Amino acid sequence: MKKRLRDILPLSRCLKWVPNSLTLCNSLCGFAAILCTLRVYERDTNQISVFIVSAAVICFAMVFDALDGFAARIFNAASMHGLQMDSLSDMVTFGVAPAALVAIMTHCLRDTPMNRPQELLVYVLCSIYLGCAALRLATYNVHAMLEKKGGESFHGLPTPGGAAAIAALVFFAGAHEVAVEKMALYLPFYAAVLGLLMVSPIPYTHMGKWLTSVHRNRKRGFALIAMLVIVAVFQVDGVAALVTLYIFSGPAMALWHLIRRPMVNNTAA
Repeated sequence: MKKRLRDILPLSRCLKWVPNSLTLCNSLCGFAAILCTLRVYERDTNQISVFIVSAAVICFAMVFDALDGFAARIFNAASMHGLQMDSLSDMVTFGVAPAALVAIMTHCLRDTPMNRPQELLVYVLCSIYLGCAALRLATYNVHAMLEKKGGESFHGLPTPGGAAAIAALVFFAGAHEVAVEKMALYLPFYAAVLGLLMVSPIPYTHMGKWLTSVHRNRKRGFALIAMLVIVAVFQVDGVAALVTLYIFSGPAMALWHLIRRPMVNNTAA
C-alpha cells in the first residue's frame, strides 16, 4: 500500500504542472505571433499573409487559455500562482501581440507613408488598447482573489474577445482582398474602442461557462447549433460576424436596459 502511494504521489505532483504548462504555451503563442508579425519587414513577403498567420497564432492561443482553466479544475490545481501566471500570459498574447499587429499593419498597409503626427496617433490608439488590457487583467485578478465564485458574465470585454475581434478583421480582409489601405486607417481606432470596452462596466457573457452549460439549457443548445451552422456555411464571414456580434452585444444590451428601465418604472407607478 505504501509503495502504491509513493507511485501515485509523484504522478499527482506532475499533474499539478499541467495547467501551468498550458499557460506557458499560451504565452509562447503570443511571443510567436509578435515574431511572425515582424517578418512583414522581410523582402518579397506577402504582407497580408503574414498578418493572417499572426492572427491565427493569437486565436490558437485561445485554445490553451481555455484548457489551462479546465485542467486546473480537473486536477484540483487552482492557485494564486496560476492565476497571476494566466493573466501575465494573457497580457502578452491578447494585449501586446494584437497591439503590435495593429500598429505594424497600419504602418505597412497604408498606400501613402505616414507623417510623424499620424504615427503618433496610431501609437497612442494602440497604447490605449494595450493599457486597457493591462487594467482589465489587473481588475480581473483582484475580483478573482476577493470573490470565491464568479458569475456567468464579465464586467467589461474579456481580453481574448478584444484579440478575437482584431483577428477576425484580419481574416476577413485576407479572404475578400478588401482595400487593406482603408482598413489600416480605421483599425487603430477600432482597437482603441475595444480597449475602452475592456475597462467599461458593460457586462459580457462568460463564453467558457456559457458553453459548459449548453447541455443543461435547450435554448443555448439551439443557439450553439445555429452558430456552428453559420460558421460551416459562411466560414470566415460567419466567424467575423459572430465575433463582431459578441463585441457589440454588450453595449446593445446595456443600452436596451437603460431605455427599458424608465419604461418599467413608469408602468410600476
